[in-house]
Parts: sequence; structure tokens; C-alpha cells
Amino acid sequence: MVDRNGWGRDASTSSGTTHAPPESFVEQANVSDPGVHDEFETNWPDCWERAAALLSWDEPYETVLADGDAPFYRWFADGRLNASYNCLDRHLESGRKNHAAIRWEGKRGERRTYTYRDLYVEVNEFAAALRDRGVEEDDVVTIYLPMIPELPIAMLACARIGAPHSVVFAGLSADALATRMDAADSEYLVTCDGYYRRGDAFNQKSKADNARIALEQDVRTVVVDRLGDDLPHVLGDDEWDYHDLRDEFAGETVAPVSRGAEDMLFLMYTSGTTGEPKGVVHSTGGYLAHVAWTSHAVLDVKPDDTYWCAADIGWITGHSYIVYGPLALGTTTVMYEGTPDYPDRDRLWEIVDRNAVDVFYTAPTAIRAFMKWGSDYPGDHDLSSLRLLGTVGEPISPRPWNWYREHIGGGDCPVVDTWWQTETGAVTISTLPGIDAMKPGSAGPPLPGIDARVVDEAGDDVAPGETGYLTIGRPWPGMARTLYDNDERFVAEYWRRFSEPASDDWRYFSGDTARVDEDGYITVLGRVDDVISVSGHRLGTVEIESAIADADGVAEAAVVGRSSETGETDIYAYVSTESGHDSGREIRRAIRDNVESAIGPLARPEAVIFTPELPKTRSGKIMRRLLEDVANGEELGDTSALRNPEIVGEIQAEIGDADDREDADR
Repeated sequence: MVDRNGWGRDASTSSGTTHAPPESFVEQANVSDPGVHDEFETNWPDCWERAAALLSWDEPYETVLADGDAPFYRWFADGRLNASYNCLDRHLESGRKNHAAIRWEGKRGERRTYTYRDLYVEVNEFAAALRDRGVEEDDVVTIYLPMIPELPIAMLACARIGAPHSVVFAGLSADALATRMDAADSEYLVTCDGYYRRGDAFNQKSKADNARIALEQDVRTVVVDRLGDDLPHVLGDDEWDYHDLRDEFAGETVAPVSRGAEDMLFLMYTSGTTGEPKGVVHSTGGYLAHVAWTSHAVLDVKPDDTYWCAADIGWITGHSYIVYGPLALGTTTVMYEGTPDYPDRDRLWEIVDRNAVDVFYTAPTAIRAFMKWGSDYPGDHDLSSLRLLGTVGEPISPRPWNWYREHIGGGDCPVVDTWWQTETGAVTISTLPGIDAMKPGSAGPPLPGIDARVVDEAGDDVAPGETGYLTIGRPWPGMARTLYDNDERFVAEYWRRFSEPASDDWRYFSGDTARVDEDGYITVLGRVDDVISVSGHRLGTVEIESAIADADGVAEAAVVGRSSETGETDIYAYVSTESGHDSGREIRRAIRDNVESAIGPLARPEAVIFTPELPKTRSGKIMRRLLEDVANGEELGDTSALRNPEIVGEIQAEIGDADDREDADR
């Protein structure tokens, strides 16, 4: 239930501040006609032909959106195409074979550039090898690789022969890999010997071996030699070296398999409400059209750009906006294997400078870290090549939004704050940078053709300024088609909250809360279950954290609930400060004042605990569950997913003295 007593005001809103896109940007934007919103609304669903026109079709579709069988919607269903052909072959045919497709930056300073011709050759050779080792159309191939070029090569090779891929993030455990392979009935695995993390070699093959042992099915495995002599490895039965296979099939080509638009392109496993991973199924035609269109319209990607999405391909953002979107448009996409602060905190800006990156797309988590480190790091590099900035992954509050625009974008770069999910496949809410004004803290209006609405428990639109559930009322091309081998769960988790099972009035439930303003701009507040109950009021963690982050000197914050001796819940805030700002009584008071002013005395933190950094997963998500365990003195759960597990001990030591300091500071 949405309790508006707790969610009546939100510190993440922009207080009316807007920024119009610069005229110089509008003049060159891929999409600059304000009439596009009305055009899509008037001609829906045929409006999505504009997206499909960005692709090459083996057999043209006749129907944009097939009738019937909701919510298992089918887009361009009678058309046929191949994703690998769309990302490779057609660019060679158009004379762009010598244009850079991928620029890879390795953990230890290695660099590789693949032209479209280079990428075409290696994808074909590996596709021939996979087929020779038994991979057939519709077989699911699991890929368990870090951010090395062989990862997108394996994806495109699978797509070429009509075999759906299931990429598992390289940082996940052997158990997680085995669970996903078992759920997907996958008998093929592409992995590596190991990878570097902050300069240290980690054994990836041992995790893959343990996963294989846990599976009932036999698994054929290809191993990429990433570390060489730094980590020798031995190949067993049904295991082959990637580079040996390339040598064996050198120069071979494989005709791209023509796939129906509704045929599965890939599986992406994501967490579920029951804890059991969900295998989200994405199609070939609708998904590829949607990511191409949003790369073109939202990220303003052009064929001659150098474009960088600083995500990991192990997650949906990397699939859509490192691989399929930019390569479908024939641009140069940057891949980076490392972390933002290794070997130093200017690593990203050095890459932007040296590669003259035009478009940069990253997460608010990273932006808050950049703020904490200080503006000197980007200030030491020439970032004038940047034309557009983007954010993805979670809501971003106004202070980091404005810092990002000022210190990375030079004060005049448009910033697109994009909202979407694994299940939506591509961006669904964002400003169009060549048309719409930007409001810091607000993602923006729904994209043309997207019927995103904020509704109450009955499914009715809420009034401007009120909090409700973020839903999408009409289908869209990039949407998930189902959950692998589990149609019932797909309907139950996403489609029945606001619709009767027998009704045609289906609505997608995102699981997020949001607010919409008078201009139709949507501010996403966070997950429905990201709340703390204080004295019977449900307070959203995102809005409390946004209020804290607005205090001068604060880089990022996470809040959790702690059970007090009286049975009430106290709010504990974990805070990291920007470079040059010391923790102490003054900043504690500023934090509490900000929260009280933005939300009310009810949300005032009982304790503020300063920490050099917050515990985060390797995908950059703050692990609030651990922080809650620490606050309540509970036994800690599994910390294997953390990229910085050492910080938990530091926080435990810090919180022990927190109450004494709080009493002294008051």
C-alpha cells in the first residue's frame, strides 16, 4: 500500500529547475521534431515501423503488432532477420568494413581495436566452431566471461547460428552459474581461465568447473586464455581452447540463420521475488528494433561516433547499449574491462580523452563516486569531445545530476536520465535530448509510443505530485516475451496486479514507485519494497537518501531501519563524503536538517555513520541488506557478491561507537 503521509514530498525532485537542450545539439540531433510524440500516439502501434526501419529484414513483416494472446504480445511476427547480420554483414556491404566496431581497453592497459571486418571474421570463425562442436539452432549457449572482446564475439556468433545465448555475469558464483545453466537446460558453456581484479588474477575456470560438476547434463566448454602464464590451466574432456578453435576454422564463414522476429535472441537471468532467478526471454525482431531506435533517438548515436556505455555486458544494459544497439547502428562502441578507480581515479577520463568519446552512459552510483573523489580528476583531461551524457540503473538526485553535467559535460551537455529494466529490454522513460527540456532528478516523460503511467492501488492515474505505482499500459517492441519455461510466473509477476485474468486491459507492473508532475515528467522513487516503516508510516529509502545527498559534502548515502529497544524502527544512515570534506558534528547536523526540511521530522536519522565507501555488488548496487544486518547486530549473510567485502568489517567497527558519538554531537 502507498502511504502518502510518508511519501508526500520528495527530495529528488528538481524544484522546477529545467534546462533546455542547447541549440547546437538540437541542430545535429537524430530526432529533433517535437511532433514525434503526437505522431507515435496517433499512429500507434504502426509508429514502431520507424524503429523496424533501422534494421535489415530477410523477409519483411506485414503486421506490426499481432492481435490476441495478451499479454504474450508479438511484434513484427511474420518478418524474418538475423541479429548478427544486422550488427556486422550489412555494414561491410555498405562500405564500412574498415570502420572501428569495438575499441577495447584492458585491465592492465592493453588495447585492441576491431574493425567491422575484423569482428565479422572472428564471429564467423567462432560460429563455425560452435556449430562443429554440436551447437544447433535454438540450443542455449551459456557465456561466463568478463569484459573482454570474446564476450560480444560469442554473443554474435550464437546469434549468427540461431542459438540463444545466456550471459552470466562473470562475478557470480559457481552455484549461481549452475542454477542458471540448469534452468536454461544449457549444455554449452563459453568461459575463460581467469581475469584480473585490481591487478590480481582470479580463477574463473575453477568456478566453471565446479558448476559443471553440479549439473546433471554433460557440458561442452570453450575456454578463452585470458591470463596466459599468470594462471596456467588444463583442459579436460569436452573442453577446447578458444584460440585453437579459431585457428582450426580460420577463414570460414557461416551464413546467418534467418530467424523469425519472435524467435528468442537471448535469455537474461534476473532476481525474483521468491529468490529463484527468472529467465527473461527477449525476441530477435522487437528487441533489436527497440534498442536500435533508442540508441538512435535517446542516446543520439551516429555511425561516426565513438560511444561508451560504461556498464558490464553481464547485465541487460551491456547487452542493449554496448553490443546490440550501437553495433546495429554501425558505430564504434568502447569496452572497458576495469574499474573506475584502477590504477587511478582518472582512468575513465583518460579513456574519454584519448578516444575522443562523443556519448558517455553510466550509472548514478559511479557519478556519486566521481563526486566523492573530486573534480580534479576529470579536470586534468580534455573532455570537450563529449556531446551527450546519460545515466542508467537507478534514480539520480539533482546534486549528482548537476555535478555530472557541469564537471563532465562542461556545463552544456544534455543529460538523459533513462528508466528501464531487464524486462523492458530498452529505454522506456527519458527525455529526447533534441526535443525535451531536462529536469534534474526526473527521468522525464515516457518515450514516444510508451504508455507509462503512475497509478494507485485500483489502477487509476494518480494526481500530479502524488506517489503511486509505475506501470506501462500498452505493449512495446523490446518487452520480454515471457519467462523461460514459465509462462504462469511471467503473468503472475508482471501482469495481474491491476488486471483481471480474463480482461484485455493488461498493464505491466514495474515494481517501482514513482511520481508524475504537471508536465508529464516521471520521477522514479525506487522499488516498492524499498521502504522503512517508522511509527506506522512507510518512508521511501530513495527520498531519504536523496535528501541526505543534497547536504554539502555528501557523495552518497544508504539508509536502513534498526529495531530499537522500544520496538520502534530507527533510521540509520550510512554516508560517504566528497573528497576534502571531513565527517563530524557539522555535517551530521546538515544531513538531519536536510531530511527534516525535505520530508519531515519523522525521517530524521537516529544515527549517521560515516564510511569511506558503501558495500556494493560488482554491478554497482548498494547492498542494503548487509547494512541492515550490521545496524541490527545480526549475523551477516553471504558477502561473496560484494566487490569490496573488506568495507563491511570497517563499518561494523565504526557503528560500535556510533551511539556514543551521536549523544556527544547532539
